[in-house]
Amino acid sequence: MRLSVRLLSVSSLSCLLLAGTAGMSSAWSADAAVPVAAPVGAGKVHMVPDSFADLADRLLPAVVNVSTSQTVKKGEGDDDEGDDDQSSQMPDFPHGSPFEKFFHDFMNRNTSPDSPPRRMQALGSGFIIDPAGYIVTNNHVISHADKITVTLQDNTVLQARQIGHDDRTDLALLKVESKQPLPFVQFGDSEKRRVGDWVLAIGNPFGLSGTVTAGIISSRGRNIDQGPYDNFIQTDAPINRGNSGGPLFDMDGNVIGINTAIYSLSGGSVGIGFAIPSSEARGIIGQLRKNGKVSRGWLGVRIQNVTQDIADGLNLTPARGALVAGIEKNGPAAKAKLQMGDVIQSLNGHPIEGKALPRLSADIPAGTVAHLGVWRHGKVIDVPVTIAALPDVAADKPETKKAPETKNSKEVSLSALGFTVGQLDEAARQKYSVSATQRGVVVTSVKDDGLASDRGLREGDVITMVQQAEVNTPAELKTRIEDAQKAKKKSVLLLVHDNDGARYIPFTLTSADTH
Repeated sequence: MRLSVRLLSVSSLSCLLLAGTAGMSSAWSADAAVPVAAPVGAGKVHMVPDSFADLADRLLPAVVNVSTSQTVKKGEGDDDEGDDDQSSQMPDFPHGSPFEKFFHDFMNRNTSPDSPPRRMQALGSGFIIDPAGYIVTNNHVISHADKITVTLQDNTVLQARQIGHDDRTDLALLKVESKQPLPFVQFGDSEKRRVGDWVLAIGNPFGLSGTVTAGIISSRGRNIDQGPYDNFIQTDAPINRGNSGGPLFDMDGNVIGINTAIYSLSGGSVGIGFAIPSSEARGIIGQLRKNGKVSRGWLGVRIQNVTQDIADGLNLTPARGALVAGIEKNGPAAKAKLQMGDVIQSLNGHPIEGKALPRLSADIPAGTVAHLGVWRHGKVIDVPVTIAALPDVAADKPETKKAPETKNSKEVSLSALGFTVGQLDEAARQKYSVSATQRGVVVTSVKDDGLASDRGLREGDVITMVQQAEVNTPAELKTRIEDAQKAKKKSVLLLVHDNDGARYIPFTLTSADTH
């Protein structure tokens, strides 16, 4: 069964969060741990916590319950995340117990078509980072909320307003007004924390406020395809729905992560949770506090990770870097004369992998000149590029009606690869909604369960390059593939365009026929 990544929220029970007290520079000491004998050959004595009680006492006052409400009209909210397995999200409380009623009141919905607009409520977590009342949480906790309230550890309830939010990293900043300075915690340096370090999570799982759990950092730099800047800390500290926006602490009482997502079959913790690292969150929150929004650097390229198949097609060793699969017109990369098929291997002298490039370039201020180490046709060159500001997402283009199907008389079957291509003539452009300026050959059919189907090639895709050389006719494409076979290439690279943009697809070559 496939595991699913879930934001830590349910339709009416989003998440909880918490933080630590002011002025805390060393909330953990060696006195609170007992030594364990080091293994043979080790030169260091490792410490296992005897108790987390003192640390929890100091941190709990800065952790808050974030409660939101939203008016939902008939037909809205029925597709909220988590609804597909709502029954599995309901804990097994004794019949008639207060907890059963609590969950029923929050999760039960009236979905009658004639029902009037209803108020939806959600719970989440947050933590105070400033005694003046600034609170960090997840964006999905407070998204679309009409009203946001924050409950402190002493049950004080305060109205909150949103200072700003960032969809791409799922972070938000709130502000409450208080007559007294509030307890707070500070961000630590997540880059200094290693796999195996102890961590503490505090939050509101299933509405149970002030819940403290402990574990270790299981991994770092996780990409779970939640967004373009994924760089999560993985932890086995139990976190559940309701922990969203809550802090992940190191043993000094500093926030090194914001709990955001879990891998789960049922919606409950299985020991695989993910937190946004403080090294990323600190800058985002700083921008939200100052400007109410986030500005990011932008290269203007579409990239892919360099897999071994792609590296074989390029004669690149070793397989690393970010393959340029698309270049935005008039963007920074276009102005710097980057080319399709370039492999970006370093940014300002630091080696990079493909998935890290968008995140690292986003951290560079607009107007800064960055230096890219680019592998091109067997040589590494330095390409200076002036970083621009990330533009707003463009509006979706209206759909174009497809013309009736027509048979392309110039089709070429590539049976070994599992697809057929045809000439990109006017009939094909109308049928597949291809722009008049697009060059290449069009995929007219894909064999079920064939190699092309497995690699994600679809009818209507347009192939523009083979082995970084342009192709404009089916015959040219066939010839270039045959040339690669004769040269005993392990694989061949096709540059494919679809509605989502361009990407390179590697195909393993065999001696099978192409006719």
